[in-house]
Amino acid sequence: MPQRYSLAAIILHWAIAALLAFQIAVGWALGGLGARGFALYQLHKSVGITILALTILRILIRYWKPRPPAKEGGWQGALASGVHFGLYAFMLAAPLTGWALVSTAKVKVPTLIFGILPLPPLPLPASAHEAFENGHGLIAWIGIALFLLHVAGALRHHLLIGDGLIWRMVPGRSRALLLALPALILIGFVAGRAIVPAGDAPASPARSAPDADRGEEADNGAQAINAAAAAPEAPAANAADNGSEAADEDVAGAPAAWSVQPGGTIHFSVGNDGETISGNFSKWTARIVMDPDRPETADIQVTIDMASASVGDAYKDGMLPNEEFLATAAHPTATFTAKGAEATSPGRYQANGTLTLKGVSKPQTIRFSLSGAGATRRVRGIASIARAAFGVGNGESSGSLAPQVAVTFDFSARRQN
Repeated sequence: MPQRYSLAAIILHWAIAALLAFQIAVGWALGGLGARGFALYQLHKSVGITILALTILRILIRYWKPRPPAKEGGWQGALASGVHFGLYAFMLAAPLTGWALVSTAKVKVPTLIFGILPLPPLPLPASAHEAFENGHGLIAWIGIALFLLHVAGALRHHLLIGDGLIWRMVPGRSRALLLALPALILIGFVAGRAIVPAGDAPASPARSAPDADRGEEADNGAQAINAAAAAPEAPAANAADNGSEAADEDVAGAPAAWSVQPGGTIHFSVGNDGETISGNFSKWTARIVMDPDRPETADIQVTIDMASASVGDAYKDGMLPNEEFLATAAHPTATFTAKGAEATSPGRYQANGTLTLKGVSKPQTIRFSLSGAGATRRVRGIASIARAAFGVGNGESSGSLAPQVAVTFDFSARRQN
């Protein structure tokens, strides 16, 4: 019989131990982080699946490679065997119940292992979610207890009995490795605690949006609009998508129809537990008729493809089409229409219209400016949308979202002949 475990078994033993310590440190903090823990939650899932894969490999090696005989018999040996069996069960059950609770959650958040490998959901009923959630938490506490018992047993053999049992898991009986390998557990725990956000993140200072009507914005109280300036510019490749549907007017003296030029953008942003989520819609069309000197003649219709919404994060983008947020399957587009506008100052306007989003129609005001002269004008504007009125963010995972969503738009329009 061998006097120590195989090198493969040793490597897996200490790697899994360090990852478990990391998971324990992160898992303790996840419940209190709210939306700020989103990225950490994705990492927690990735590490959990990694532990599952390594544990399966460890079990295979356990029965493939000969292992040292037990050091003790009697009740002490039975206890040691029970702890070992319990640890293997824990290392399998904890990731599996985590996978199950993610698969049965109301909000379907796509899982990409370390942002690369997609993890398909398990075919389980949503009604079992609470059971898996409670079970996952209970298994974690049982695992911590088993982990501590295992460490205590190893220290007992090494320090009190002095039978050299711990050398079975140290290559070459190296004293340096005897210190370094157990230190991996501490490093894993410290690393887990280090990446947990400390305290509540302060709200980002408001920054001025490239809006059309700064003075009236403050009066309107739409504080969320300020954050929209941080939104990244959408690529110029929007050209093919952001075409306009021109309105035909043959009546003499009728207001001009305007054609939206390629490269326009519609951005959105919303506060989220001290942070700001910013994104854009890459596909939209506009039908605009208006005489800038007679804004009451305006006839505006903007249609947005809701499935084109993106915040630049694969996990969050996967959540947007769900019923909790945009419900794109049932309501693929959102539409803003307005008949008439009013000038608020030279070159600045306000249009009171109707926004239809997720099948709900509500009054909505936009503010915009026109700059330039002749046949081409630049249009820049803002709107503040009360998301709850349209049922956007109506689930548990949306509790930290600010009530107002800031929308900014910026495009050029050419007058049609």
